[in-house]
Amino acid sequence: MKILHTSDWHIGKQLLKYDLSEDLSLFFDWLINYIKSQNIDVLLVSGDIFDQANPSQAAYKQYYDLLKKLINLDCKIILTGGNHDSAAVLNAPAQLLKTFDISVIGGATNNLSEMFIPVKKGNSQVVVAAIPFLKDRDIRKSVAGETYATKIEQIKSGLRTYFANVNTHYNKNYANRAFILMGHLYVQGSEISESERDIQIGNQAGVEATMFNRVPHYVALGHIHKPQVVSAEQNIHYCGSPIPLSFSEKEDCKQINVITVEDNTVTNVEIVPIPKFRNLITFEGNLEKVKEQIANYSENTKLTSLAEIIVNEEDESLYLRQEFEEFINAATNPNLQIVKSRLNFNNKIRGASDAFKTGTDVADVTPMQMFEKKLELHGGIENTEELKNAFREILEALNL
Repeated sequence: MKILHTSDWHIGKQLLKYDLSEDLSLFFDWLINYIKSQNIDVLLVSGDIFDQANPSQAAYKQYYDLLKKLINLDCKIILTGGNHDSAAVLNAPAQLLKTFDISVIGGATNNLSEMFIPVKKGNSQVVVAAIPFLKDRDIRKSVAGETYATKIEQIKSGLRTYFANVNTHYNKNYANRAFILMGHLYVQGSEISESERDIQIGNQAGVEATMFNRVPHYVALGHIHKPQVVSAEQNIHYCGSPIPLSFSEKEDCKQINVITVEDNTVTNVEIVPIPKFRNLITFEGNLEKVKEQIANYSENTKLTSLAEIIVNEEDESLYLRQEFEEFINAATNPNLQIVKSRLNFNNKIRGASDAFKTGTDVADVTPMQMFEKKLELHGGIENTEELKNAFREILEALNL
Protein backbone atom coordinates (compact mmCIF):
# COMPACT_ATOMS: atom_id res chain seq x y z
CA MET A 1 0.00 0.00 0.00
CA LYS A 2 1.29 3.46 -0.93
CA ILE A 3 0.25 6.50 1.11
CA LEU A 4 0.97 10.07 0.01
CA HIS A 5 1.41 12.76 2.69
CA THR A 6 0.93 16.44 1.83
CA SER A 7 -0.28 19.47 3.80
CA ASP A 8 -0.65 23.25 3.96
CA TRP A 9 -2.16 23.89 0.54
CA HIS A 10 -3.50 27.28 1.67
CA ILE A 11 -5.97 27.56 -1.19
CA GLY A 12 -6.77 31.26 -1.67
CA LYS A 13 -3.33 32.42 -0.52
CA GLN A 14 -1.95 35.71 -1.77
CA LEU A 15 1.71 36.65 -1.48
CA LEU A 16 1.75 40.40 -0.87
CA LYS A 17 -1.53 40.74 -2.81
CA TYR A 18 -0.26 38.48 -5.61
CA ASP A 19 -2.63 35.58 -6.27
CA LEU A 20 -0.96 32.15 -6.01
CA SER A 21 -3.85 30.14 -7.47
CA GLU A 22 -1.89 29.41 -10.66
CA ASP A 23 0.94 27.92 -8.59
CA LEU A 24 -1.50 25.63 -6.79
CA SER A 25 -3.24 24.62 -10.03
CA LEU A 26 0.07 23.45 -11.47
CA PHE A 27 0.83 21.55 -8.26
CA PHE A 28 -2.62 19.92 -8.27
CA ASP A 29 -2.17 18.81 -11.90
CA TRP A 30 1.22 17.34 -11.02
CA LEU A 31 -0.22 15.65 -7.90
CA ILE A 32 -3.04 13.98 -9.83
CA ASN A 33 -0.63 12.69 -12.46
CA TYR A 34 1.69 11.39 -9.73
CA ILE A 35 -1.15 9.56 -7.95
CA LYS A 36 -2.14 7.95 -11.25
CA SER A 37 1.35 6.97 -12.39
CA GLN A 38 2.53 5.66 -9.01
CA ASN A 39 -0.73 3.91 -8.05
CA ILE A 40 -1.11 5.80 -4.77
CA ASP A 41 -3.74 4.16 -2.57
CA VAL A 42 -4.26 6.84 0.11
CA LEU A 43 -3.89 10.64 0.01
CA LEU A 44 -3.40 12.38 3.38
CA VAL A 45 -3.74 16.17 3.66
CA SER A 46 -2.69 17.30 7.15
CA GLY A 47 -4.50 20.60 7.58
CA ASP A 48 -4.61 24.17 6.27
CA ILE A 49 -6.57 23.24 3.18
CA PHE A 50 -7.62 26.88 2.85
CA ASP A 51 -5.72 30.03 3.72
CA GLN A 52 -8.72 31.71 5.35
CA ALA A 53 -11.53 30.47 7.58
CA ASN A 54 -14.03 32.01 5.15
CA PRO A 55 -12.64 31.21 1.70
CA SER A 56 -13.47 33.23 -1.38
CA GLN A 57 -15.69 31.79 -4.10
CA ALA A 58 -12.58 31.36 -6.26
CA ALA A 59 -10.91 29.34 -3.48
CA TYR A 60 -14.01 27.15 -3.09
CA LYS A 61 -14.06 26.52 -6.84
CA GLN A 62 -10.40 25.51 -6.92
CA TYR A 63 -10.98 23.12 -4.00
CA TYR A 64 -14.05 21.44 -5.50
CA ASP A 65 -12.52 21.28 -8.98
CA LEU A 66 -9.63 19.35 -7.43
CA LEU A 67 -11.91 16.99 -5.49
CA LYS A 68 -13.89 16.33 -8.67
CA LYS A 69 -10.70 15.15 -10.36
CA LEU A 70 -9.56 13.12 -7.35
CA ILE A 71 -12.90 11.30 -7.17
CA ASN A 72 -12.11 9.67 -10.51
CA LEU A 73 -8.96 8.06 -9.08
CA ASP A 74 -8.79 4.77 -7.21
CA CYS A 75 -7.45 6.53 -4.13
CA LYS A 76 -8.78 6.93 -0.60
CA ILE A 77 -8.64 10.60 0.48
CA ILE A 78 -8.38 11.84 4.08
CA LEU A 79 -8.45 15.59 4.81
CA THR A 80 -8.06 17.26 8.20
CA GLY A 81 -8.53 20.87 9.29
CA GLY A 82 -5.67 23.18 10.25
CA ASN A 83 -5.50 26.37 12.26
CA HIS A 84 -6.30 28.42 9.13
CA ASP A 85 -9.38 26.33 8.38
CA SER A 86 -12.92 26.59 9.67
CA ALA A 87 -14.08 23.18 10.89
CA ALA A 88 -17.65 24.08 9.91
CA VAL A 89 -16.62 25.00 6.36
CA LEU A 90 -14.69 21.76 5.83
CA ASN A 91 -17.32 19.58 7.49
CA ALA A 92 -20.30 21.06 5.61
CA PRO A 93 -20.04 18.65 2.61
CA ALA A 94 -18.44 15.80 4.64
CA GLN A 95 -21.39 13.39 4.37
CA LEU A 96 -21.66 13.92 0.63
CA LEU A 97 -17.90 13.49 0.13
CA LYS A 98 -17.98 10.30 2.19
CA THR A 99 -20.01 8.76 -0.64
CA PHE A 100 -16.95 9.26 -2.87
CA ASP A 101 -14.52 7.73 -0.33
CA ILE A 102 -13.31 11.13 0.87
CA SER A 103 -13.09 11.43 4.67
CA VAL A 104 -13.08 14.96 6.08
CA ILE A 105 -12.32 15.70 9.74
CA GLY A 106 -12.57 19.48 10.02
CA GLY A 107 -12.37 19.65 13.82
CA ALA A 108 -11.89 17.29 16.75
CA THR A 109 -14.90 15.09 17.48
CA ASN A 110 -16.16 14.15 20.93
CA ASN A 111 -15.61 10.48 20.17
CA LEU A 112 -12.02 9.52 19.30
CA SER A 113 -13.20 6.50 17.32
CA GLU A 114 -14.79 8.79 14.71
CA MET A 115 -11.31 10.05 13.78
CA PHE A 116 -9.84 6.57 13.24
CA ILE A 117 -10.13 5.51 9.62
CA PRO A 118 -9.21 1.90 8.68
CA VAL A 119 -7.87 1.24 5.18
CA LYS A 120 -7.15 -2.17 3.66
CA LYS A 121 -5.47 -3.29 0.45
CA GLY A 122 -4.54 -6.90 -0.13
CA ASN A 123 -2.58 -8.14 2.86
CA SER A 124 -1.82 -4.63 4.10
CA GLN A 125 -4.00 -3.08 6.78
CA VAL A 126 -3.58 0.50 7.99
CA VAL A 127 -5.47 2.69 10.40
CA VAL A 128 -5.18 6.47 10.12
CA ALA A 129 -5.84 8.64 13.17
CA ALA A 130 -6.98 11.78 11.35
CA ILE A 131 -6.42 14.33 14.12
CA PRO A 132 -7.08 17.93 13.00
CA PHE A 133 -5.78 21.12 14.62
CA LEU A 134 -6.77 20.97 18.28
CA LYS A 135 -8.29 24.14 19.66
CA ASP A 136 -7.89 25.30 23.24
CA ARG A 137 -11.31 23.94 24.20
CA ASP A 138 -10.42 20.49 22.83
CA ILE A 139 -7.52 19.95 25.23
CA ARG A 140 -8.19 21.90 28.43
CA LYS A 141 -10.67 23.83 30.53
CA SER A 142 -9.92 27.52 30.92
CA VAL A 143 -10.12 29.14 34.33
CA ALA A 144 -10.78 32.83 34.98
CA GLY A 145 -7.73 34.71 36.23
CA GLU A 146 -5.18 32.04 35.26
CA THR A 147 -1.66 33.24 34.48
CA TYR A 148 -0.05 33.08 31.07
CA ALA A 149 2.53 30.54 32.26
CA THR A 150 -0.23 28.34 33.69
CA LYS A 151 -2.14 28.43 30.41
CA ILE A 152 0.96 27.43 28.42
CA GLU A 153 1.66 24.47 30.69
CA GLN A 154 -1.98 23.37 30.60
CA ILE A 155 -1.99 23.44 26.78
CA LYS A 156 1.20 21.34 26.65
CA SER A 157 -0.20 18.93 29.19
CA GLY A 158 -3.51 18.78 27.32
CA LEU A 159 -1.77 17.91 24.05
CA ARG A 160 0.27 15.17 25.72
CA THR A 161 -2.85 13.69 27.28
CA TYR A 162 -4.84 13.91 24.05
CA PHE A 163 -2.25 12.05 21.97
CA ALA A 164 -1.68 9.53 24.77
CA ASN A 165 -5.39 8.75 24.51
CA VAL A 166 -5.04 8.42 20.73
CA ASN A 167 -2.25 5.88 21.22
CA THR A 168 -4.31 4.01 23.81
CA HIS A 169 -7.27 3.80 21.43
CA TYR A 170 -5.00 2.42 18.72
CA ASN A 171 -3.45 -0.20 21.02
CA LYS A 172 -6.87 -1.29 22.25
CA ASN A 173 -8.64 -1.49 18.88
CA TYR A 174 -6.16 -1.66 15.99
CA ALA A 175 -2.89 -3.08 17.34
CA ASN A 176 -2.61 -5.51 14.41
CA ARG A 177 -2.56 -2.69 11.81
CA ALA A 178 0.06 -0.22 10.68
CA PHE A 179 -0.62 3.08 12.47
CA ILE A 180 -0.45 6.46 10.68
CA LEU A 181 -1.09 9.52 12.84
CA MET A 182 -2.06 12.85 11.25
CA GLY A 183 -1.62 16.06 13.23
CA HIS A 184 -1.52 19.82 12.76
CA LEU A 185 0.63 21.38 15.44
CA TYR A 186 4.05 22.77 16.31
CA VAL A 187 6.59 20.21 17.50
CA GLN A 188 9.57 21.69 19.32
CA GLY A 189 12.78 21.70 17.32
CA SER A 190 11.12 22.17 13.95
CA GLU A 191 12.28 25.07 11.78
CA ILE A 192 9.60 27.61 10.87
CA SER A 193 9.34 30.22 8.11
CA GLU A 194 7.61 33.61 7.96
CA SER A 195 4.31 32.35 6.60
CA GLU A 196 2.99 30.15 9.43
CA ARG A 197 0.41 31.75 11.66
CA ASP A 198 1.17 31.29 15.36
CA ILE A 199 -0.92 28.54 16.92
CA GLN A 200 -1.50 27.95 20.60
CA ILE A 201 -0.08 31.27 21.73
CA GLY A 202 2.87 32.01 19.53
CA ASN A 203 4.04 28.39 19.20
CA GLN A 204 5.26 28.60 22.80
CA ALA A 205 3.04 25.64 23.61
CA GLY A 206 4.93 23.41 21.19
CA VAL A 207 5.27 19.83 22.34
CA GLU A 208 8.22 17.46 22.36
CA ALA A 209 8.58 14.81 19.67
CA THR A 210 8.76 12.21 22.45
CA MET A 211 5.06 12.91 23.12
CA PHE A 212 4.12 10.36 20.42
CA ASN A 213 5.93 7.69 22.44
CA ARG A 214 7.05 5.64 19.41
CA VAL A 215 3.56 4.20 18.97
CA PRO A 216 2.63 5.53 15.47
CA HIS A 217 4.60 3.97 12.63
CA TYR A 218 4.51 7.32 10.80
CA VAL A 219 3.43 10.77 12.00
CA ALA A 220 2.13 12.95 9.12
CA LEU A 221 2.32 16.53 10.38
CA GLY A 222 1.10 19.82 8.99
CA HIS A 223 1.55 23.50 9.98
CA ILE A 224 5.29 24.01 9.37
CA HIS A 225 5.92 24.96 5.74
CA LYS A 226 9.57 23.93 5.59
CA PRO A 227 9.87 20.18 4.85
CA GLN A 228 11.77 18.38 7.60
CA VAL A 229 12.15 15.25 9.67
CA VAL A 230 11.53 16.09 13.31
CA SER A 231 12.53 12.64 14.53
CA ALA A 232 13.93 10.01 12.17
CA GLU A 233 13.79 7.43 14.97
CA GLN A 234 10.05 7.96 15.42
CA ASN A 235 9.29 8.64 11.74
CA ILE A 236 7.85 12.10 12.47
CA HIS A 237 7.69 14.26 9.33
CA TYR A 238 6.54 17.67 8.19
CA CYS A 239 6.13 17.41 4.41
CA GLY A 240 5.79 21.22 4.20
CA SER A 241 3.73 23.37 1.87
CA PRO A 242 3.77 22.35 -1.82
CA ILE A 243 4.61 25.86 -3.05
CA PRO A 244 6.60 28.74 -1.47
CA LEU A 245 4.22 30.95 0.51
CA SER A 246 6.74 33.61 1.59
CA PHE A 247 10.17 34.86 0.57
CA SER A 248 11.64 33.03 3.56
CA GLU A 249 10.77 29.79 1.72
CA LYS A 250 12.43 30.74 -1.56
CA GLU A 251 15.30 28.27 -1.09
CA ASP A 252 13.15 25.36 0.14
CA CYS A 253 12.93 22.25 -2.00
CA LYS A 254 9.22 21.47 -1.80
CA GLN A 255 8.16 17.84 -1.52
CA ILE A 256 5.57 15.19 -0.86
CA ASN A 257 6.24 12.12 1.26
CA VAL A 258 5.27 8.65 0.06
CA ILE A 259 4.95 5.94 2.72
CA THR A 260 5.03 2.29 1.73
CA VAL A 261 3.24 -0.27 3.93
CA GLU A 262 3.83 -3.99 3.52
CA ASP A 263 2.29 -6.65 5.76
CA ASN A 264 1.07 -4.02 8.23
CA THR A 265 4.54 -2.46 8.58
CA VAL A 266 5.92 0.83 7.26
CA THR A 267 8.85 -0.31 5.14
CA ASN A 268 9.87 2.92 3.40
CA VAL A 269 9.39 6.69 3.37
CA GLU A 270 10.30 8.27 0.03
CA ILE A 271 10.86 12.00 -0.31
CA VAL A 272 9.57 13.11 -3.71
CA PRO A 273 10.51 16.64 -4.88
CA ILE A 274 7.79 18.82 -6.39
CA PRO A 275 8.75 20.67 -9.59
CA LYS A 276 9.39 24.37 -9.15
CA PHE A 277 6.78 26.38 -11.04
CA ARG A 278 7.87 29.85 -9.95
CA ASN A 279 10.97 31.48 -8.48
CA LEU A 280 10.87 33.82 -5.51
CA ILE A 281 14.04 35.88 -5.58
CA THR A 282 15.57 38.68 -3.49
CA PHE A 283 17.74 41.38 -5.04
CA GLU A 284 19.81 43.33 -2.50
CA GLY A 285 22.51 46.00 -2.70
CA ASN A 286 22.78 49.67 -3.53
CA LEU A 287 20.40 51.04 -6.14
CA GLU A 288 22.82 50.74 -9.05
CA LYS A 289 23.67 47.14 -8.16
CA VAL A 290 20.00 46.18 -7.85
CA LYS A 291 19.22 47.80 -11.21
CA GLU A 292 21.99 45.73 -12.80
CA GLN A 293 20.81 42.51 -11.12
CA ILE A 294 17.25 42.96 -12.36
CA ALA A 295 18.36 43.88 -15.88
CA ASN A 296 20.51 40.71 -16.06
CA TYR A 297 17.95 38.31 -14.55
CA SER A 298 16.99 35.76 -17.17
CA GLU A 299 15.90 32.56 -15.41
CA ASN A 300 12.63 31.40 -16.88
CA THR A 301 10.02 29.18 -15.19
CA LYS A 302 6.41 28.31 -16.07
CA LEU A 303 5.19 31.24 -13.99
CA THR A 304 6.69 34.71 -13.73
CA SER A 305 9.28 35.07 -10.96
CA LEU A 306 8.31 37.28 -8.03
CA ALA A 307 10.95 39.67 -6.75
CA GLU A 308 11.72 41.27 -3.40
CA ILE A 309 13.88 44.40 -3.71
CA ILE A 310 16.06 45.61 -0.81
CA VAL A 311 18.12 48.71 -1.55
CA ASN A 312 20.75 49.79 1.00
CA GLU A 313 22.34 53.24 0.67
CA GLU A 314 24.68 55.18 2.95
CA ASP A 315 23.26 58.72 3.08
CA GLU A 316 19.60 59.59 2.96
CA SER A 317 18.46 61.96 0.22
CA LEU A 318 15.23 62.97 -1.43
CA TYR A 319 16.85 62.42 -4.83
CA LEU A 320 17.60 58.75 -4.04
CA ARG A 321 14.07 58.23 -2.75
CA GLN A 322 12.60 59.63 -5.95
CA GLU A 323 14.98 57.60 -8.12
CA PHE A 324 14.07 54.46 -6.15
CA GLU A 325 10.33 55.05 -6.60
CA GLU A 326 10.71 55.76 -10.31
CA PHE A 327 12.77 52.61 -10.79
CA ILE A 328 10.29 50.37 -8.92
CA ASN A 329 7.40 51.74 -10.97
CA ALA A 330 9.22 51.57 -14.31
CA ALA A 331 11.36 48.42 -13.95
CA THR A 332 10.61 46.01 -16.77
CA ASN A 333 11.90 42.47 -17.10
CA PRO A 334 9.60 39.93 -18.78
CA ASN A 335 10.85 37.20 -16.45
CA LEU A 336 9.91 38.79 -13.14
CA GLN A 337 7.51 41.03 -11.28
CA ILE A 338 8.45 43.15 -8.25
CA VAL A 339 5.98 42.55 -5.40
CA LYS A 340 7.95 43.86 -2.43
CA SER A 341 10.46 46.69 -2.09
CA ARG A 342 12.34 48.44 0.67
CA LEU A 343 14.83 51.33 0.77
CA ASN A 344 17.22 51.56 3.74
CA PHE A 345 19.65 54.34 4.69
CA ASN A 346 22.52 53.89 7.14
CA ASN A 347 22.69 57.64 7.80
CA LYS A 348 19.27 59.25 8.07
CA ILE A 349 18.43 62.94 7.97
CA ARG A 350 16.58 63.94 11.14
CA GLY A 351 12.86 64.20 10.37
CA ALA A 352 13.23 63.04 6.78
CA SER A 353 12.10 59.51 7.49
CA ASP A 354 8.84 60.79 8.93
CA ALA A 355 8.20 62.96 5.89
CA PHE A 356 9.08 60.33 3.29
CA LYS A 357 8.27 56.76 4.26
CA THR A 358 9.01 54.22 1.57
CA GLY A 359 8.74 50.53 1.00
CA THR A 360 6.43 49.26 3.74
CA ASP A 361 2.94 48.12 2.92
CA VAL A 362 0.47 47.10 5.59
CA ALA A 363 0.12 43.78 3.75
CA ASP A 364 3.78 43.08 4.54
CA VAL A 365 3.21 43.27 8.30
CA THR A 366 1.49 40.74 10.52
CA PRO A 367 -1.01 41.93 13.16
CA MET A 368 1.46 40.85 15.86
CA GLN A 369 4.30 42.85 14.32
CA MET A 370 2.04 45.89 14.04
CA PHE A 371 1.03 45.60 17.70
CA GLU A 372 4.66 45.25 18.81
CA LYS A 373 5.60 48.34 16.77
CA LYS A 374 2.78 50.30 18.41
CA LEU A 375 4.06 49.36 21.86
CA GLU A 376 7.56 50.39 20.83
CA LEU A 377 6.42 53.78 19.50
CA HIS A 378 4.53 54.62 22.69
CA GLY A 379 7.44 53.60 24.94
CA GLY A 380 7.40 53.48 28.72
CA ILE A 381 4.47 51.04 28.81
CA GLU A 382 4.75 48.53 31.62
CA ASN A 383 4.03 44.81 31.35
CA THR A 384 4.61 44.74 27.59
CA GLU A 385 5.10 40.95 27.53
CA GLU A 386 1.73 40.43 29.22
CA LEU A 387 0.12 42.75 26.67
CA LYS A 388 1.73 40.85 23.80
CA ASN A 389 0.52 37.54 25.18
CA ALA A 390 -3.00 38.91 25.63
CA PHE A 391 -2.95 40.16 22.02
CA ARG A 392 -1.82 36.69 20.82
CA GLU A 393 -4.77 35.15 22.63
CA ILE A 394 -7.13 37.60 20.88
CA LEU A 395 -5.62 36.71 17.48
CA GLU A 396 -5.97 33.01 18.23
CA ALA A 397 -9.59 33.41 19.34
CA LEU A 398 -10.39 35.34 16.15
CA ASN A 399 -8.45 32.85 14.01
CA LEU A 400 -6.36 35.68 12.56
